[in-house]
Amino acid sequence: MTKPGNPPSPLSNPLPDAEQLLARLLDQMKPVVGPDTGIIGIHTGGVWVAERLHAALGIQVPLGTLDVSFYRDDFEKIGLHRDVKTSDLPFDVDGRRLILVDDVLYTGRTIRAAMNVLFDYGRPASIQLAALVNRGGRELPVSADYLGGDISLAVSQSVELIRDASQKLSLKLHEN
Repeated sequence: MTKPGNPPSPLSNPLPDAEQLLARLLDQMKPVVGPDTGIIGIHTGGVWVAERLHAALGIQVPLGTLDVSFYRDDFEKIGLHRDVKTSDLPFDVDGRRLILVDDVLYTGRTIRAAMNVLFDYGRPASIQLAALVNRGGRELPVSADYLGGDISLAVSQSVELIRDASQKLSLKLHEN
């Protein structure tokens, strides 16, 4: 039990409902996203969120996907993930407004890597960021333009986006 005036500990708070966070993201993006906006999901959870946003927003430009594994500044430290995906940008990024989509915003290093990948494809007019959830702990000056919600986690914890067979999204807490 927490005392009045003290924030609850991270473990005492259940994680928010990912579908509600997605609905908040959608509400924020609807008034500002046009049919020619490029939506790009970062593998894996960001792609799941981007697929849902892309369909709900009625965007005409095909959905793009990025794998940033080889662009991470900590690649030598963490090594190659076992399931590297391919990047697919089926549209010209030059001069286009782009929205990167990720599931969990943490240090900012994934987003920095994603921007490096994008500039290998061309020079976009702008890049914005949509994140399902912000867990804090930024190491780089990166913030989301569109955000489903914030959570507070201990350094020893992480959060993972899960997608079930019916495409429903949920968040799962891990103790590292």
